[in-house]
Amino acid sequence: MKNDLMLTLARYLAGDFSNQKQSYEDPKTYAHIRVFFRPLPWEFFGGIGFYSEQTYDYDLWSPYRQGVHRLVDRGDSIYVENYSLEDPLRYAGAGRDLAILKTITPDCLQRRYNCSMIFRKENEIFRGNVEGNGCFIERNGRQTYLVSEVELTEKIFVSWDRGMDVNTHEQVWGSTAGALRFEKRESFADEVPL
Repeated sequence: MKNDLMLTLARYLAGDFSNQKQSYEDPKTYAHIRVFFRPLPWEFFGGIGFYSEQTYDYDLWSPYRQGVHRLVDRGDSIYVENYSLEDPLRYAGAGRDLAILKTITPDCLQRRYNCSMIFRKENEIFRGNVEGNGCFIERNGRQTYLVSEVELTEKIFVSWDRGMDVNTHEQVWGSTAGALRFEKRESFADEVPL
């Protein structure tokens, strides 16, 4: 592949991540969460893509967030398109079970416009942010826009997602204590298609 930047981001992202250490040090503030980024076959998008799943460690079969992501080369940055799944619970566990992963098809996806992430590399760290303030999510009866900040290295994934009220710009949901810090438990980098 000619784009080393995109391949490096994909290899860093591919894995099973846990914030167990953060949760153990401050259990009142941080639940123990697992995040899976599983590479999809090249044929799925005709390029690099991922299935992702976020779940509480005590209930791995009931993820609270699932998605599919397509990496797009933008020269000095990587644009990550986000997609939601129709009937997402049907694919619960696909981050850990390749047999389930293989049942996901492009026709069960819906693009989440204005919710893409833009990643740039600074030394050995990729930093990503959601594009603009147009990724809308309704939560607790209030319309919010997503603010998402990510830092990624080969072994660490730091993520801070917050929902801000579209009118008052006050935080409605997400961590008020700061970012979640995940360590890679297992790498799936060898599954990234070349």
